[in-house]
This record gives sequence, structure tokens and C-alpha cells, in this order.
Amino acid sequence: MTGLGTPLRRSQLISPFGVGAMTTGPDGISVMSAGLDAWFRREGGGENASNLDVSEFRVEEWRLQRYLNVQEFRLPPDYRNPRSFAGDPATNSMLTVPMVRFPQMHFCRNGRCLRMTRLSLHARSRKRCPHCEKGWLVQVPFVAICAAGHAQDFPFREWVHQSVAPTCAGVLKIRSTGGASLAAQVVECECGKSRNLARITQGSADGTYLSTDLSRDEEYTCPGHTPWHGTEDTTGCGLPIKGSLRSASNVYYAVTRSSIYLPQSDDTEVGAVMDLFGTHAALATYLQVLRDTDQRGTATTIRTIARSSLERFSDRVLDLAIAAHFSDRPEVPREDDTGQVEGEIAFRRTEFDALRRPQRHRELESRAIAIEDYGNWMAGHFDRVVLVDRLRETRALVGFERIVPETQTEVEERKKLLWIRSDRPNTNWLPAALVYGEGIFLTLREERLTEWEQRLEVGQRAVLLHDRFQEAASRRNLHERQLPGRFPMLHTLAHLLMNQLTYECGYSSAALRERLYVSERPQPMAGILIYTAAGDAEGTMGGLVRMGRPQHLARIVSQALESSTWCSADPVCMEVGSTSGQGPDSCNLAACHNCALVPETACEHFNRFLDRGLVVGSNESRELGYFDLQA
Repeated sequence: MTGLGTPLRRSQLISPFGVGAMTTGPDGISVMSAGLDAWFRREGGGENASNLDVSEFRVEEWRLQRYLNVQEFRLPPDYRNPRSFAGDPATNSMLTVPMVRFPQMHFCRNGRCLRMTRLSLHARSRKRCPHCEKGWLVQVPFVAICAAGHAQDFPFREWVHQSVAPTCAGVLKIRSTGGASLAAQVVECECGKSRNLARITQGSADGTYLSTDLSRDEEYTCPGHTPWHGTEDTTGCGLPIKGSLRSASNVYYAVTRSSIYLPQSDDTEVGAVMDLFGTHAALATYLQVLRDTDQRGTATTIRTIARSSLERFSDRVLDLAIAAHFSDRPEVPREDDTGQVEGEIAFRRTEFDALRRPQRHRELESRAIAIEDYGNWMAGHFDRVVLVDRLRETRALVGFERIVPETQTEVEERKKLLWIRSDRPNTNWLPAALVYGEGIFLTLREERLTEWEQRLEVGQRAVLLHDRFQEAASRRNLHERQLPGRFPMLHTLAHLLMNQLTYECGYSSAALRERLYVSERPQPMAGILIYTAAGDAEGTMGGLVRMGRPQHLARIVSQALESSTWCSADPVCMEVGSTSGQGPDSCNLAACHNCALVPETACEHFNRFLDRGLVVGSNESRELGYFDLQA
């Protein structure tokens, strides 16, 4: 439950309705999720108010904490009805995630009025028009955004007067002339000036958007509004600003990072104690102070702090956990040190190595199946099949972007958007959601993959895709990345298998997700994890793992590949990849909605870098594909 009566699931407060995102409540009011400063606070009380225990919401994910350089993660608060005991409300009751009313500009629904009114960010419920006192006020469907993440009301007054600093303070009206385009929406001022809203969402040739179209004499730049912090103060941004419909997809892109939980020790009991070191509030604080001052804790002191929680563990287990905690842990890269793409590859290599081995842990349980059990054809193309009976994924919100996703903005800059001031105490945490599920982990045979990548036509196809991405990256300030032939091939294979599995085991198309493990050097990786993305606290029912058994998986892979040889849009789909490309940024070759695309929530790369030709070959050359369907 969130403020202003807008019910949301916890996971939705990470994506797509995280801090700075807009959603519409049951009463039709558009609201924006508030910044993290306002979370875990009751109205009239702070974070340390009575009957408030934030430690209940802490999540331990040691690798992701190190990667993002944060002290802890917290689950979004869930709303609980107050229950009284001895006159006191229950712990953590009536917690909500605050929302602010945005956009603030409203117009009167009375056709004879249509006057525009600006309401406070904190106004609640529906309001009557203060001018005619008859019609209801409705929020305008337009906002203005910039690439730095700022958002504000559309500058109607500046737009209609074609001035960055208009002196007229007349009442504005907005009316529709009956057409379906923005040109049919006209803003009028009582001074007699009017202007339609044509082209407010379009970009100029130099990418300056609304900034150059508003006035002929002066550029209108972003003042730096951050309404999600509940204030109308500005930060002085200065970037070009763009008009947009408030429901447009480019208004908000949640920037998330995720991790598959890996045990901290091969010993189950030692790993459990180390997990407790991170989730027990008093113990975590004590151990952090010791690490910061280069001291080491004792078993006696630690047992005193967390007496009941450690009763079932022996002194030997506790001593081993303490030794492991204060020794150097496996190196985990930090994204702000390595960059997003390089850091992500290094971060996932640990997962890749762990998933290749059977695991027996309450958060990660998997078993390897001999590849020979799947038949000679599978053994010739795949190196390993691992059935993951249980896994835990942690998804953390690290910031957000507007206009274009995946820009080169540093992770620390993104995190600052979530706070009014990120240098204050108790701000070194991020919101996160836990997903329990199951999956199938597949790795390809490296020798065959290396031989395939050396084929001339494969290299030419990979260069074609890479050049198209480089063009888009330079135009939109996207992260640089290398695209070896194995990357689009593995990515497309994951999509094909997800589409086939939705038919086989009854999951919805958005219930499965991919996780790619791809690298050429120094240590090659070529693996995909397909897992359930919508499990609850108990996980899922085992249907996906069942499909990974030898009697099913070989048939599913074969059917997915056979189906991909022909698309209902062929020959256009296959041929367009060799000419102009298709999809977002033209970064797909032979891949479209009819054959290889999945819901964007299921794809790690916005349905880009896909090509059926690299999987099964093209009409001109079957040698182009990694998989030999004739065998």
C-alpha cells in the first residue's frame, strides 16, 4: 500500500513504479513515488519513532552490496492494519510509501470553463475548479522531462507566450479542437495569445527537443525540478528539456541491478551464521564498526549480542564464521570502479562458476544432469545442463533515467536521484525485492563455439550488428559494449527457448526471464539461465525444472530451433537483417515480434541484439548458424 490510496505490490516499487515514477490510483489521480528520505516514516514521526523496527525489512545480499557500494538493502514497507496490545499499535503498522500529486497542472472539465489551475504536490482527493466551482479538476496529460532525470509540469505559460520569462500572468485554458493529434490541443491565455501543442514531443535535429522550439529568441533549459522529493525547489540543471505524454514509456526507465544469491561458505551452517551477520541489526552494526577500525570480534561478545539467534550453532561453527567474515572475502568488483559492462561481466563470472556446480543451500539448490543423458545431438552442442530447483534473486533499484535508457551515467550519480541529500546519515541503502524461483542453466560447448565464431560469415554478421549499435550509442550516449558473435546467438537462443517453454509448461510470456553469461576473454563464458521471475516467498511449483529433464528438454530445444527456421514475416524478416536492421535502434537482424521477441520485462537488453541467422543459419547459408539441424 502506498500513500494517496494507490495499492502496489512490493516488487512494483522497484520496477516499474520506483522512486520518481508515475502511476494512476483508483480515483484517477496521477501520483509520483516519493524519494527514499520519506520511506519508513509515519506521518508526524521519523524513522526512529516508537514501534518502528527497520531491521525487519533488511535484506542480506553480500555480493550485490559490495558491487553497488551500499551497506544494506531494504524491502519496501508493506501496509499493516494497526493492532493494539496494551494500548500500543503493532510494530511497523500503518507504514506506506508516500506519493506526491504530479503533474500539478489541472484543467476544469466544465466545457464552458476549461481554466487551468496548479495544485500543491501534497493535495489529496479530487478538487472542484476554483473558478467556476462546478467542474472537477483533471490533471493535464503532458509533462516535461530531461535526460538527467528531472521532471516538471509542461511550461504552458512559456509555450503560449513563446518566451522563457513571460510577464503575462493571465488565466490559461486548454481546449481540444476535435482532432486526434497534438495539434488539436490548443493552449489559450486571456491576453489573447494561443498556441497548439504540435511537435512538443519531437526532437530537433540537434537533439535539443522543446528547448529550441519554445522560443525563437532564447533556449529554454531544464531548471532541475525534483517533485518526487516533495519540494518545488530547483537544482539548476541546464540540459535540454523534452515534452512528453505523462503515460509515455520514455518518461521513466528504472535502473536496476540484480544478483543470484550465492552462499558465502561451502559449509551450510557457517554460511547461515554469516548470513545472520548481515541481517541481525545490532550484530551487523557491531561487526561493521569492528571492520572499520581493523578489530576482530570474539565468539563470546557475538553470542551476547545475538543470544537467541545463535543458540543452535556450535562454538566451532561460530569461530569459522567469524574467521571467514574478517578474512578477505572473494573479490567482488564495484560498478563505479570498473564501469557497468565490464563490472557486470566480472560480477556474473562468480555466478557462472557456482551454477556449473551442484549446490545444496536453502537459497540455492541445484543439480547437474549428465549431458549424455540428453542424446548425442545435445552433447555435441551443449556442455552442461543444470536444473536449479530453488534460487533467490535480489533486484535493487539504483536510480532511474528518462528519455533514453542505458546511458553512460555513473551509478553513484543515479543513486543521488533517490535522495534529497545522499551524504546524510542512514542513506547508504537501496530498496530491493526478493524473487524466489527455479530455473534451467545451460552452457555451450566452448570448442565448438570457438570454431563457429572463426567462420567468416559469422564475423561479418557480428560486425554488422556491432556497427549499428555503435551508431546508436554515439547518438544517444549509450554504454559502449563489445558484441562478439556468441552474444547475439546466445541471446536469441534464450528468447527462442523462453517462447517455447511458455507453450510447454503454461507460464505466461512475462513469467520467465533470462540471465546471460557471455564473455570471450580472458576466461570465456557461454551460458544462459532461464528462470521464473514471478515466484512468491515459497518459490514456484517445479514446472520449469521438470521441463529440463532429459525426456523433455532435448525435444523442447529441437522444436524451438526448428520453429525459428521460418518466421511468419519471412522472407522479409530474414532479409531485412542484411540490409537495414530492425527493432530498437535497428539493433536486431533476423528477429521480430513474430519469431524471437519476448516481453521487455523478460529481456535484459530491451529486445536488442537478436538474430535467428546466428542460431540456425539463413536461407543462403546454413553454415551461419551455430546449431546443425541436419545432424
